Amino acid sequence: MIELTKEKMNKTLLSAKQQLATIRTGRANPDLLSKIMVEYYGSAVPISQMGSISAPEPLLLQINVFDANSVKNVEKAIQLSDLNLNPQSDGSTIRIRLPELTEQRRKDLVKVVRKSIEDYKVGLRNIRREIIDEIKNQEKQKDISEDESKKYQESVQKATDSFIEELDQLSKAKEAEITSF
Repeated sequence: MIELTKEKMNKTLLSAKQQLATIRTGRANPDLLSKIMVEYYGSAVPISQMGSISAPEPLLLQINVFDANSVKNVEKAIQLSDLNLNPQSDGSTIRIRLPELTEQRRKDLVKVVRKSIEDYKVGLRNIRREIIDEIKNQEKQKDISEDESKKYQESVQKATDSFIEELDQLSKAKEAEITSF
């Protein structure tokens, strides 16, 4: 029961880490483009499969597109994304110069981080509620004793507290990364 709880909560934590990686900070990060899908021969393909993405400078992303015929599609996908980026290509290489973050934009990004982390905390609490309901149900069915039920519930609560603390640490680290100049 506790292992299942930790497994589900760990998946939530990993998802939060992936989500935070896509939020832009003051530096270029290839993960920024990870959600972009490119139209390639009639199907949507993740941009990471279309070429190698690197950050040769702090405010520059560079994509070396594998198929020179698909450079225009990659450019179009970047322009249509909600990232407000303007790619420039020269043959099979696309360069994206990232604008400096303004103070207001940094504050907005911190709000996005906090909201995202709060959503993940709600997810953890929902997992806790489901598991505790299952434990109480097993107690009603006389599958486990009242003492075992309390012990399991305490373990689930401790696991929940631990994962929420990890989310708080992730949030603080990301906020510091965004606000540092």
